[in-house]
Amino acid sequence: MSTISIRLPDSLHNMAKTMASQDHISMNQFIASAVAEKVSALATETYLKERAERASLTKFIAALDAVPAQAPDAHDLR
Repeated sequence: MSTISIRLPDSLHNMAKTMASQDHISMNQFIASAVAEKVSALATETYLKERAERASLTKFIAALDAVPAQAPDAHDLR
């Protein structure tokens, strides 16, 4: 595990401290969770871009053609 020192504007620090307190967690847990969320979002974006580059319109259309044609269920029309 690493220790880092970060500089935050006072307003952001106070907001983070308040939110961590409301969630009954430490500032360390709050910041670690925030970093994990951001890393996950960026990793997902990269993954989806890589998948999109490998996409095949021909295979997509073939998959759609394999779905039987039928009217949507009533709850899908809302």
